[in-house]
Amino acid sequence: MIAGRSRAAGFVLAAGATRALHLRLRQRSPGDARRWQRKNYAGRTVDLYAGPAVALGTVLGALPAAGRGVAVLGALAGAACGAYDDANGDHRRGLGAHLRALRDGEVTSGAVKLLGIGAAGLIAGALLRERPVDKVLAGVVVAGTAHFVNLVDVRPGRAALVVLAAGVPALLRGPLAAAPMGAAAAVLVDDLGERTMLGDAGAHALGAALGVAIAAGNGRPGLAAHAAGLIVATVCGAQVSRLAGSPV
Repeated sequence: MIAGRSRAAGFVLAAGATRALHLRLRQRSPGDARRWQRKNYAGRTVDLYAGPAVALGTVLGALPAAGRGVAVLGALAGAACGAYDDANGDHRRGLGAHLRALRDGEVTSGAVKLLGIGAAGLIAGALLRERPVDKVLAGVVVAGTAHFVNLVDVRPGRAALVVLAAGVPALLRGPLAAAPMGAAAAVLVDDLGERTMLGDAGAHALGAALGVAIAAGNGRPGLAAHAAGLIVATVCGAQVSRLAGSPV
């Protein structure tokens, strides 16, 4: 009963806070709003307000749950690294391009995301688990889920729908998934309607928080299976993204 209340409270709090902030941000003056506008895949002008809205909503929605500190860490780290890329992205294609640039001494926005979220994932894994192997596996799950959700965010509503679908089994194991699910649900209609987009800040915040929920609710076999699946999906997805011309 208590766990059920925690799940409901997290979902409602995340959804309400996300919706309220998103509406408030959309009331900004036209001059301010232009800085938050981007062209989507179809060339339509949309706003990026869903990003900070879902990040804050996820943080607030995690507060009623046990393990909230790790979820908050993941969401904030994902949002910060993603926001940096939203503001400074150089649109290079594929993980390889960013790693090659890093090898040559150039720190791209993609490398900042990769290293920053990777480090945050390992810290989260260390806080969630006791054994070294489990710490690493949990870290891979947290960082990998953040990158995967961002990777699928190439069409309206796709990332939010992935969070909602993937969050269901995680929600059955614990309350932490309620926060990213509530935040994703709050912006889904506007995202599908091509009025807003999550951007890297929103996608990474949702993904990292969902990754924490998955890592918290699985033992070593589950962690290993999720980690392996995420690695394969990320490598394959990055290759497809590079060939298709979508930024990573």
